[in-house]
Order: sequence, then structure tokens, then C-alpha cells
Amino acid sequence: MIDLTINREVWARNVRKARENGVVIPTFAQMKDPRLVPEEAQEKLKTTGLWDIDPVNLYRITWKNEPKASGGLFGAPNYIEFPKELTGVNCRIFALVGKYFPTGCHKVGASFGCLVPRLVTGQFDAERQKAVWPSTGNYCRGGAFNSRLLGVYSIGILPAEMSRERFEWLRNIAGEIIATPGCESNVKEIFDKTAELRQDSQNMIFNQFEEMGNHLWHYEVTGRAIAEAFENLKTAGQRLAGVCFTTGSAGTIGAGDYLKEQYPGLKIGAGEALQCPTLLDNGFGGHRIEGIGDKHVPWIHNVKNTDMVISIDDNDSQNLTRLFNEPEGRAFLKNELGVDEETVEKLGLLGISGIANLLCCIKMAKYYELGENDVLATVLTDSIEMYGSRIEELRERDGAYSDKAAAVDYARHLGGQRTDHMLELGYRERKRIHNLKYYTWVEQQGRTAAELDAQWYDYDTFWGSVHGQAAEIDALINEFNEAVKK
Repeated sequence: MIDLTINREVWARNVRKARENGVVIPTFAQMKDPRLVPEEAQEKLKTTGLWDIDPVNLYRITWKNEPKASGGLFGAPNYIEFPKELTGVNCRIFALVGKYFPTGCHKVGASFGCLVPRLVTGQFDAERQKAVWPSTGNYCRGGAFNSRLLGVYSIGILPAEMSRERFEWLRNIAGEIIATPGCESNVKEIFDKTAELRQDSQNMIFNQFEEMGNHLWHYEVTGRAIAEAFENLKTAGQRLAGVCFTTGSAGTIGAGDYLKEQYPGLKIGAGEALQCPTLLDNGFGGHRIEGIGDKHVPWIHNVKNTDMVISIDDNDSQNLTRLFNEPEGRAFLKNELGVDEETVEKLGLLGISGIANLLCCIKMAKYYELGENDVLATVLTDSIEMYGSRIEELRERDGAYSDKAAAVDYARHLGGQRTDHMLELGYRERKRIHNLKYYTWVEQQGRTAAELDAQWYDYDTFWGSVHGQAAEIDALINEFNEAVKK
């Protein structure tokens, strides 16, 4: 469970700091249903940019922001549906859109779920401590943004080989940036730096890979947003057959726990890079699908609830980045495949991991031979705005894009998707993946074997207890906000 023990002395300091910075913290209930956001805050949002450094933007940590750069309020969940002319399958596939969060990525929600419980209990001292955000990319951006809004000094940690855009953005927001060696799969190096920083009591580590607040935020907010979007788009006789999420911290896949409760029989697919097939066959390696596939199984991954592993070749996601964004690629999709112009114009909503998520859905649809009455869902973590430099690198490596290149990329990397490098999980395979946690979390990170066993054998107690904590956290947030107003 998330520790909600209160330290009243630190709590009082946090209240004072929040009052000085004009901070009011949203509840889980408000993030799920922004109609509950106070009228005063909604009026201020009408004149506030989506990415402005303003505490009122904490209320925009929701999937339901109006898709506009400034002045937007709230509506239904933002999603895009992919037509079968693009996917090549009869099954309907849709994805929630992460671009319209502050920072342009849904990880701002995950970091909120980790920081706020410690802030409103006084376990983290906003006046005297620094918030450390170990990350493979977007999580430290979200953590730095939330820290800045709350007046907290932040330290972002991410691999040196992540996209240039991430570092440029962080330089304007984070108090400090640490680039660790390697690419997105080099998490051990991140953990080593985290262990070093933990020696200073001024640093508090918010490790997305083990913070249950990350899992809970997606269970509560992302899961419900997917369910609402499905109920809005479905037609008579259609069912939500499955969800697919590439796993980095394994936070987003927590939404699957909620959805399985609402839609019995739903399949949960965990995606990873083929070049780093940890879940598929205990493998390892470097890859280019930024933010996923980290050579270990996160503590917060509810493996017992996962039905399938789907490995995506990072060459597919890289080449489709060009197909979806180069003018020649978009022209091919419209003129040769008949993809409608509105969809083509929205393909920039997919970042590299979003493309991988789409491919996971396509592979799941083909594996289970899903049809017109089946619907699959996923999320688009961020958008192409974080990867312009990657397109430039591909141009330098492969030359100018062309109609022929578009046709080849479609045939090889999208239309040619097969059901290879997939594994349907039975009891023993789930247990194998779960057991991999031992080597990271018990041997290296100080967890106990008893805690690991509890995730598996005390399943309802362990995961159910976490899932039931949102209301208690909301009560603490409301108490904190009332004290701030006095």
C-alpha cells in the first residue's frame, strides 16, 4: 500500500509553502471528472496556456482537456480512432491522446500520483528537500513540471541518449539535470545514480518503477478515461476486447486492472522492444523506442493480470515515424491507402512509443482474429513534438523521403505486421516474469522476498488495497487544501 502516515510538523511547512505559491491540489475525483473543478479555477484556466508554469494547471492533469493551446476547459476524453485502411484489421482500435496534458505527455499524471501523497502527509518536505525523478524520459519531465508548480526543487535523471527535445525542455523547468550513460534500456545506471543521491537526506527519490502512486493514478484516471471513451464510441454488440500498453515503468498498464474489473474477459497486452525482450524470453539489449523496455520488470507491474507479451521491432516504430510525418508519407496514406485526411493530419499525435502501442494493438487483433464487434484500446504517451530531432537523424542516415520509401515502409513496417514475437501468458509464464523482479528489487533495491510473494500469493489484499486508496488520498488532499485557504 501507499504509506499515508502523517508528519504534522512537515505537513504544516508544506501548507505554508503551498499558501505562499498559490497552490490548490486537485483530487483524483477531479482528475477523473473535471466538472468538479472549482468555478474559480475554471475561470482562471480560461486565460491560462496549457503549458504555462502556473499552479492552476494542476487541474489540467486529466485526459479531458480541451485540445487547445490556451484557455481550454474540459470535455470528453481526448482520443483518436484508427481506420482499418491504416491498421489493416477489421477490429476497431482507438487511443487516448497524451499531447493535451501540461508538458504534452501523460506522465505528468504519473508523477502527480507519486508526489502528492507524500506532500499532503508531510513525508516529503517541500521547503527543505529536493524531489529526485529517475526516468527514461517523460516521467522526469512531468515530475519537474509538478515540482515547479508546487515550488519544489527538482532533479531530473534520464539517459544521455534520449531525444534532444527532452533535455532542452528540462533545462527551462528542472532545478538540475543528470544524464546517465546509455539509452532508454539502461535503467541500472539510473538506479546507481539514484542510490548515490539517496545518501543525502535532502534528496527524496520518486522512483516511478516502484511507486504505487504511479500504478494508482493510471488505475483510477487512465482506466476510467478509456472506459468512458469506449462507451462513447461503441455501437450495439461491440465489446472492449483488450488493451495494449508498452511497458516502461509499467504505470500505464495499471489501467488494465481497472478495465478488467469493468469488462470481464478483456485481454491485457504488455508491449516491449524486440531488441530488449525481457518479458518475452528474459532478454536484454539497447533499443530506440524511447521510454519503454528497461531490462527489468518494474515493481508496480501486476504481472498476474497480464495476458500477453508483444515485442515490437524498434525499426518499425522508427520508420513509421517518417511515414506518419513526412509529406510524402502522408500523401501515400491518403492517395494509395485511402486513409481519410482528418486521420492523416492527426498522426502527429503519435510519438515513437505511441506508434509501438498502435502496432501492439494490430498484432493482438491479428493473433486473436478479432473482428468488427471487437474494440482494442491504448494510449499515446506523447506526440511527435518530442521527436523532431529523431526525424532529422533518420533523414541524415537514410536520405530524403520519397513515394517509394513510403510504400516500402508501409509494406514492411505496418501492413506486414505478423503474429511473431508474441507470447500468450499462462500461469507458469506469468510466474516466470514475476520472478524476474527478484533480481532487481530484492537483490539490488532492498525489497524483501516476502513483499515479492505478497504481490503474487496475497493478490487481492496487495493490489486491492492499493486500488482502494484513492478516496483516502482525496480526503487528505481536501484537508490540506482547507488548511492552505485559512
